[in-house]
Amino acid sequence: MAGHIWAPELHRIDGRWYVYFAAGDSDDVFRVRIYVLESALDDPRDAAGWSLKGKVALEWDSFALDATTFAHRGRRYLVWAQSEPEIAVNSSLYIAEMANPWTLSSKPTRITTPTRGWEIQGYRVNEGPAVLIRNGRVFLTFSASATDARYCMGLLTADADANLLERASWVKTPDPIFVSNDETRRWGPGHNAFTVAEDGKTDVLVYHARDYEQITGDPLYDPNRHARVQKLYWHPDGTPLFGVPVGDGGPIVRLSPRDSRDSYVRHTGSAVQVAQAPRDLGATQFRFVAGADGAETIQSVDQPSLFVRIDGATVRLDPTGTPVRRIPAKGGVTIRSAADPTIHLRQSAGVLTAGPKATVFRLS
Repeated sequence: MAGHIWAPELHRIDGRWYVYFAAGDSDDVFRVRIYVLESALDDPRDAAGWSLKGKVALEWDSFALDATTFAHRGRRYLVWAQSEPEIAVNSSLYIAEMANPWTLSSKPTRITTPTRGWEIQGYRVNEGPAVLIRNGRVFLTFSASATDARYCMGLLTADADANLLERASWVKTPDPIFVSNDETRRWGPGHNAFTVAEDGKTDVLVYHARDYEQITGDPLYDPNRHARVQKLYWHPDGTPLFGVPVGDGGPIVRLSPRDSRDSYVRHTGSAVQVAQAPRDLGATQFRFVAGADGAETIQSVDQPSLFVRIDGATVRLDPTGTPVRRIPAKGGVTIRSAADPTIHLRQSAGVLTAGPKATVFRLS
């Protein structure tokens, strides 16, 4: 075990710490297999507590990596990527039940293999699984294709009551759910994880991506896949909304009329509307950018070169935004023009307009 030590994951299981990672051999760095470390100490940063439990024994002695583990209804599972003999792909995803944190107790079940166009760009890859259990379902994200700008994320979903070891329990979303974005200048997002923010409630997406598109040589050896975090949102139907890999900037908000909880301000091109339960999360996300005089402009997150502009009663996205001020109101804020305090943003018949009557918006 030496070269190509990849993809460590830290898990707390039954009062002990475990690290799952992949490693190659010193004389064959691509002979990559899955290993487990264990520590009985409370502090995982104390190196003295760690010992190698060994290599995870899998069905086939073949290229394997990106192991993750999760518990569901009293049973612990391992999910990992592996090259299965006699299948002409680089890696598929497998799940098995565990007897303990380093030993499988069931045969593996292949739950996805790369077949769709977005999964076979450069390489035929499904890898980097991550599991999130919410709203009566088990959501499993994974990454696909070569590790350049074509790298992206897909989603499998199983009912929480289903037998997770049966292939038929898992449904693959037809299209990728998280992809490169030229406007935000984030390329190749993938190999994510999930965590929860300090409030103990807000789900957070952790992933890596590059801030440049063009790569010289093999992207596997390009070092700049930086770790990033952003909030994970939820649709009213209980499914996750990933949006776009966001660019640099301040806090991100969604604007929702106070009296219409599941409606949000969103843009379609340069038009700005109010839509009921939209799925295109990126089009509903904005930043309030402070100016020197205390006024703010409202910047689109997925089109960061565009801002909310007020022209008479019309509101649209434009390279030049209208400075505004947020005024506290019961249940939210009103938003008025900084230059003319009689002009406010308001919704009217599903369209965002401007006029003397203000709509109170909740910022989330």
